Amino acid sequence: MGFFKKFRDAQRPYCTAIVAAAGSSSRMGENTNKLLLPLDGIPVLARTLLALNAAQSIDEIVIAAREEDILPFSDLCRTYGISKPVKVVRGGENREESVLRAALEAGEQTQLLAVQDGARPLVTPELIDAVTAKAAKCNAAAPAIPVKDTIKVARDGEIVKTVDRSRLAAVQTPQVFEASLLKAALQALLQAGETATDDCGAVEKLGKIVYLVDGDEENIKITTPLDLTVAEAIFGKRQEHA
Repeated sequence: MGFFKKFRDAQRPYCTAIVAAAGSSSRMGENTNKLLLPLDGIPVLARTLLALNAAQSIDEIVIAAREEDILPFSDLCRTYGISKPVKVVRGGENREESVLRAALEAGEQTQLLAVQDGARPLVTPELIDAVTAKAAKCNAAAPAIPVKDTIKVARDGEIVKTVDRSRLAAVQTPQVFEASLLKAALQALLQAGETATDDCGAVEKLGKIVYLVDGDEENIKITTPLDLTVAEAIFGKRQEHA
């Protein structure tokens, strides 16, 4: 079995996971780092890292962090037994710069870059592997779920129009790209002084297509205290069905 595992691994591209963890957590409350808050007793970031560690498609991990979080995040990796190679690097002034800095620290053999929000602790190894497999075929992929709410375009407190939600998707992470493509997209964005709400947006600005795979409704991002409460409920349900 060892031979066949090595053969299978040799057939897939080497993938480095980039964990975006340099945000300010401003909507979680004053002086609160949401990534260190407990989710069923284990910090949010640790749960994200454990999922990446368990994913078969991920070979190494690079975490983009604020300067003051570099040592705490490094300790977190040791405490929770992250066995894959991990680097914690200083992030930048914005998400684009943080992800690019982390991308430039990936191993030379890296062919795919999987960008994961540190604050999505309910991501599953299966979803990570599915998106990575899609990106290995088409260079750029992301998970998405249908939008349930009716979306309005508003101006000055008034509805301008209603958007056809059948054409809308809520995109999650990991977002996985061919390595040189993502680095080129982020560099172009920064040089132009522009921003994008996610890494797909940076790649789209180069005129490239990002392909979608089915996301997971439980793969929520922790942004506010309510999100953490919802995540606790989801995690509890998972444990009941385990």
